[in-house]
Amino acid sequence: MNGLRIYALIYLVFLYAPIILLPIFAFNDGTVIAFPLQGVTTKWFSELMTVNALHDSVKNSLYVAVITAIFSTLLGICAARAQARYRFPAKKGIVGLIMLPLVLPEIIVAVSLLIVFLSLGFNIGLWTIILGHVLICTPFSIAILNSSFQNLDPSIEEAAQDLGETRFGTFLKITLPLVMPGIVSSLLIAFTISMDEFIIAFFLSGTEPTLPVYLWSQLRFPQRLPVVMALGTILVVLSILILILAEAMRRYGLRRSGMQDKGGFL
Repeated sequence: MNGLRIYALIYLVFLYAPIILLPIFAFNDGTVIAFPLQGVTTKWFSELMTVNALHDSVKNSLYVAVITAIFSTLLGICAARAQARYRFPAKKGIVGLIMLPLVLPEIIVAVSLLIVFLSLGFNIGLWTIILGHVLICTPFSIAILNSSFQNLDPSIEEAAQDLGETRFGTFLKITLPLVMPGIVSSLLIAFTISMDEFIIAFFLSGTEPTLPVYLWSQLRFPQRLPVVMALGTILVVLSILILILAEAMRRYGLRRSGMQDKGGFL
């Protein structure tokens, strides 16, 4: 057990040590990203407020992430509901194909989508990014919502229908409120994935870059690196907070359903 703990500690340090360097250099007074540090300053965070291109990319990312989260969760609700409650031909194969983007390299998905969109005459922009992000976020939403629907006692829905409620009314008034923690968790996870995604956005953004694409473009200018570090620090903090909230909602949903917690995001 001690060996496993040591391995886990080494793994976590290797994984998160580069992230820890972000706030260190974000508060460094020098423009060179190297030790020794040249003092403590908050000017790089203040400079974030003066870059109009950054503001535009943040707006683009928020627009894409919100719509992606909504669409992915709606599709996830439909797919998870069908997987948990119904039997149909080739069910396992269909579910496997839907979940396939989880294991496909994103560079392959991005290039394929770019070819398809150009062949269909689509203008590359924010909506093509949204379509690409929905493709990769929907499997995550299904994975989250599937446990919520499977933990739901079918007798509750049957009782509502026995009392005269329609199938749609039962789903709207009974099922959705009971799985709402999973829905919120799905929205938060899909939002975070879309905000952080780079490869698909890079290929499909056109002249409307998202925040990760903008950050990548700034890496070519060494004098802009401290500002990038400051922005990266803010994004890391926000991502951690969103993931903690998503995990809290997942655990809350399990407590409501009386199911045992078998592990989640955190």
